[in-house]
Amino acid sequence: MKSGRQSELGYELFVPSMRRRAFVSAALAGAGTVALVLGGGAYALADENEERKARATLRPDGRPRLPPNQYLLKRLRPMGGDEGDPSPGGWRLDVHGEVDAPFKLDFAGMLAMPQVDQACDVHCVTKWTVLDARFTGVRVADLAAAAKVKPSAHHVVFEAAGGYTSNVPLREALAPNVLIAHRLEGTPLARAHGAPVRALVPDLYFWKSAKWLTGIRFVSADAPGFWETRGYHNHADPWREERYS
Repeated sequence: MKSGRQSELGYELFVPSMRRRAFVSAALAGAGTVALVLGGGAYALADENEERKARATLRPDGRPRLPPNQYLLKRLRPMGGDEGDPSPGGWRLDVHGEVDAPFKLDFAGMLAMPQVDQACDVHCVTKWTVLDARFTGVRVADLAAAAKVKPSAHHVVFEAAGGYTSNVPLREALAPNVLIAHRLEGTPLARAHGAPVRALVPDLYFWKSAKWLTGIRFVSADAPGFWETRGYHNHADPWREERYS
């Protein structure tokens, strides 16, 4: 696998429908469950009524809860990538760049900061969505405040294992739902989901939420990351279907 790759997008894009889905009907958690087989794993699909409701439900910003051409899975799907060290004891986060007070944070120091427990929707560029995924972590805005970000900073670069990076505009990175997350559904992150700590940027396609996080760099000029320099959209808004540049 190429260095720096996190494969949130490593599978062929397709749009399943209730009439045309690659699925296996199986007794997974009860009769009638529909499972989508992807990458050698089976993932339970939400039923048609759940999907219809998600499309009809509006978020506070007026956009539909389920973005265009997404389908629902019931649980988060690990997507591969160059894994980092999953040990909390070995983890360090370098907060640096256009800041007056750069610092390094260890796992205990992160746990000592105010913790946020939030349910949010996750949207992968490969067209699956999971509703109400529950993450626990620390707001990037709190880290930015501790680092005293300079007025010259306009973008954030999430740095991760293997040299992977993803870029996010500063205003969006400081939104209250953007975290560095260490727990999923009440338990520590699994290695496949980016243990011990990953970024979480729920309002952009999930490749922006870098796994195996090692740094947060505040920059004055935009710095497109691994996938953004390989043909994927620089911004990645799911409601605008910003998949490719």
